Amino acid sequence: MQREVLRLGTRGSPLAMRQSELVARALRNRWPDLEITLIPIKTSGDKLLDVQLAQVGGKGLFVKEIEEALFADQIDLAVHSLKDLPVTLPSGLRLGAIMVREDPLDALVARDSLQFSGLPTGSRVGTSSLRRRVQLLHRRPDLQIVPLRGNVETRLRKLETLGLDAVVLAAAGLIRLGLQDRMTERLQPELSLPAIGQGALAIEIREDDQRVAALVDQLDDRETRLATTAERAFLRRLGGSCVTPIAAFGQIEGESLQLTGMVASLDGKRMVKQVCLGDASAPEGVGRTLAERLLAAGAEEILREIDPHLLARHG
Repeated sequence: MQREVLRLGTRGSPLAMRQSELVARALRNRWPDLEITLIPIKTSGDKLLDVQLAQVGGKGLFVKEIEEALFADQIDLAVHSLKDLPVTLPSGLRLGAIMVREDPLDALVARDSLQFSGLPTGSRVGTSSLRRRVQLLHRRPDLQIVPLRGNVETRLRKLETLGLDAVVLAAAGLIRLGLQDRMTERLQPELSLPAIGQGALAIEIREDDQRVAALVDQLDDRETRLATTAERAFLRRLGGSCVTPIAAFGQIEGESLQLTGMVASLDGKRMVKQVCLGDASAPEGVGRTLAERLLAAGAEEILREIDPHLLARHG
């Protein structure tokens, strides 16, 4: 009997390939006769390494070509870091599964095993993320934040080659690459609230592909989907992108959902941050409620200063 074949599209970076291998292994564990082929796809975000994401279109650049391959039936499913996926997917595509979340926190990798509070005054800290930048500066205005692009290994090397004192990366990426020993501190949400969806892997499929839907549905993790659905609803209401410092982190306890959200000015001096408790079975409502509370508490003024048309487009 002919084996069933799945073509899995992914970015070609070491971390993306590792994440796709984790998905392929999970699928094979449930469907031992499944044959899975990994198909690396170079995205616009992988090609534009010398500019900041906010200047060239944001994180959607990491998924565009992969989604085009889905539409063209060149692949059957795509694996993404959920934090790279825009909150609104193209018509005809959907999230077939969101896998159990790895460590969602940011991680500090510092010289001499220093922790954040022990970094010397004026330390040079590398990060590719506006969200991280503003939160670090909010706590430590003395820091010099150095823009950093490239894959995980490249950014770790730049700790030495650029003479940095520390870099901040997602803990999940370090763990998946077996580099967790490089972490000198996991930055708690009180200091650096994670990106929406950070630590979760998303499997994107064609909306009408029932065969693939039935296969990947087995990998969906209820708690991760509920928490990240609330985070993405929060971001959708605020109309966030790579040019807006927004973060949110959802946690499920029983049937309750706790969502923490943050909006900050570009210089990190002003920050609005609140927590919303709600019913885990209604995650989108919790996300929207928290967004409205932040808007009323000063986030609307901050966002309008960044982009006067932002809320009009997404309200």
